[in-house]
Amino acid sequence: MAKVPKPEQLVNIDHKPPAKPWMDMPVKFEEGMWCYAAKPESLEAVGLPNPRKWSPEEEDWKLPENWKEVIFEGLRERLEKYRSLRIFMDICVRCGACADKCHFFLGTGDPKNMPVLRAELLRSIYRKEFTVAGKLLGKMAGARELTEDVVKEWFYYFFQCTQCRRCSVFCPYGIDTAEITIIARELLNLLGCNIEWIASPVANCYKKGNHLGIQPHALKDMVEMLADDIEDVTGIRVEPTFNRKGAEILFIPPSGDVFADPGIYTFMGYLMLFHEIGLDYTLSTYASEGGNFGSFTSHEMMKRLNAKMYAEAERLGVKWILGGECGHMWRVVHQYMNTMNGPADFLEEPVSPITGTKFENAKSTKMVHIVEFTADLIRNNKLKLDPSRNDHFRITFHDSCNPARAMGLFEEPRYIIKNTCNYFYEMPEETIREKTFCCGSGAGLNAEENMVMRMKGGLPRANAVKYVHEKYDVNTLTCICAVDRAALPTLMNYWVPGVSVSGVHELVGNALIMKGEKQRTTNLRGEPLLRTEDGGDV
Repeated sequence: MAKVPKPEQLVNIDHKPPAKPWMDMPVKFEEGMWCYAAKPESLEAVGLPNPRKWSPEEEDWKLPENWKEVIFEGLRERLEKYRSLRIFMDICVRCGACADKCHFFLGTGDPKNMPVLRAELLRSIYRKEFTVAGKLLGKMAGARELTEDVVKEWFYYFFQCTQCRRCSVFCPYGIDTAEITIIARELLNLLGCNIEWIASPVANCYKKGNHLGIQPHALKDMVEMLADDIEDVTGIRVEPTFNRKGAEILFIPPSGDVFADPGIYTFMGYLMLFHEIGLDYTLSTYASEGGNFGSFTSHEMMKRLNAKMYAEAERLGVKWILGGECGHMWRVVHQYMNTMNGPADFLEEPVSPITGTKFENAKSTKMVHIVEFTADLIRNNKLKLDPSRNDHFRITFHDSCNPARAMGLFEEPRYIIKNTCNYFYEMPEETIREKTFCCGSGAGLNAEENMVMRMKGGLPRANAVKYVHEKYDVNTLTCICAVDRAALPTLMNYWVPGVSVSGVHELVGNALIMKGEKQRTTNLRGEPLLRTEDGGDV
């Protein structure tokens, strides 16, 4: 893990403009601000080019001899394929409306982390090779030559973008900087310049169905261990099934909820909910991952990894798919699925078997987000809930970037929280819903060697949490994204000690009154419930 300065040191940020023009400032790889290179076996597993052992610290990156031609041809192909890319390259007027909206610029003060300037890293090469003005006027037209230093600059800064798209909310032209980052990473991948924290999960997901490389028997064992824990808390045995053909619904979680704390408590909440309503569902040991690190690699890899969920749904003969609390799973499904792998006409338009609600927004994708499903159950009075069981939590909600900005899932999670908890407090308006700040570790950047970058990038989110922590004594940050549940505890421990992290369905599991349950004495984490004076549950 990178050595991280103390918070009082890291918070000293210089936002003054640099003395030199940005093109004259060579990239400097600072400790804790970059990720390790992808291992050759990770690239080989999915057929990515130029697998080799190398390190960003080395002078020689072992690029292919024709690396310039590879970049130019790759960019030309994408300009022809994606009309939006050419538009984004041409219409930016460099107004700077996005400059102070990026958490990485706010946290580092590095001008190349302004979305407008990060995009210029690619746009300057586009101008030089693909515009008349750039060819004739060079720097005067914002153009520059492609060099190895430019490739290194791309690697350093495009892996300091979490593709959160907050900048796009404020862009007067609607430029999607996340798409520019995806394209830049695609071009880097053509040279074999990826990071291991992305390449390894992609390879695992392609080979074994999930990012963590969990074998089928291990997945089954872990889920059954969580069922044991549920029985300890409630006295009720839940009986999930695996790879069962003919089930009505295929449930696909993010694998982080199966193996990682605090995600496991969210998964326990899923299982308890499904048992209580008698849902006819099955899990898959082959498509055991809804998350999609392919979206941090390339559009093609995104498509390949998304396809496994639908192939498994077709193999098992289910009616539709229910997805867990994940972030990038839902941006891929909601924004790309229809033209990428869909429409999924072999599945039925999702209808809740409990309430009869037709989820018309999933008419094409045939996949429903768990918070939509649960909010509908609560709205139709299908669950018996005791919010006081969560009285030890004073909660604020983090709008995870992809479900929030990409899907518009703003009110459903809040509706669930307000029906399962008594103490809920919003962070400042400019930091939530479509304007939410990123965790600082998304898009495959949740590594340990770049911990300084993560803590800097997560500072704006942490500041908003600190505000409600100090004003309302908030002690829990709840979210609907597995990456957030993995990344935010470290961020909170660093910037806002005393604030823990949970998923929304952990709160559901705590509050859910199950038929035949024993008197509960602990929450899902094994922590004692608050008690009244007469010994009853609060």
